[in-house]
Amino acid sequence: MEEKHLDILRRHMVELIGIYADLSRDERGTAAIDERVLAAMGRVRRHLFVPAELAPYAYENTPLPIGFDKTISQPFIVAVMTDLLAPEPGDVVLEVGTGLGYQAALLAELAHEVWSIEIVEELAAEAADRLRELGYANVEVRTGDGSKGWPEHAPFDRILVAASAERLPPDLLAQLKPGGRMVLPTGRADAQMLTVVDKDADGATRTRKLMPVRFTMLETVR
Repeated sequence: MEEKHLDILRRHMVELIGIYADLSRDERGTAAIDERVLAAMGRVRRHLFVPAELAPYAYENTPLPIGFDKTISQPFIVAVMTDLLAPEPGDVVLEVGTGLGYQAALLAELAHEVWSIEIVEELAAEAADRLRELGYANVEVRTGDGSKGWPEHAPFDRILVAASAERLPPDLLAQLKPGGRMVLPTGRADAQMLTVVDKDADGATRTRKLMPVRFTMLETVR
């Protein structure tokens, strides 16, 4: 499939995300996805962040396998989580669960710095190579236990977690800046909800659960 055909499919993907957003307005509390998020999804070539043989399917609204029992999330969920996170151009963002780097690339389009942690060494290495080749100089990827965060670069304005935690990870909460926001799925494997955690200026947190989702469980290193 030629690049021009993939460009058309990517534009169609963004249009469909807008439709799905309108249909899910009651769950999310808003009808529209931020135009900055949609524009970023129109720029980032998702087909470069999946295995080459799956590139023709990259713009379908479905998760795709990327190896090691991991998947790249469906585009609509990526859009919703990024919209809820609401990263600003000056923000420093922590991402937990790099995969092959698609979400990190989107965040890099929207924020100042992105620090991304992936527990699978092979995925982390491949994501770092892809992001570097595509010119994303404001993203750093490392292998590690994402539930522990990245304390050397904390506090973070925004934290996005692409795996479900049964309870809010205390280290991530501690590394979230006052006035910051974390978006993650919470709950067991069979009962997860997309959750937004806001930390106020005094360090108190407020949690909102918005819609059912399904992610792999957050892995930890003992």
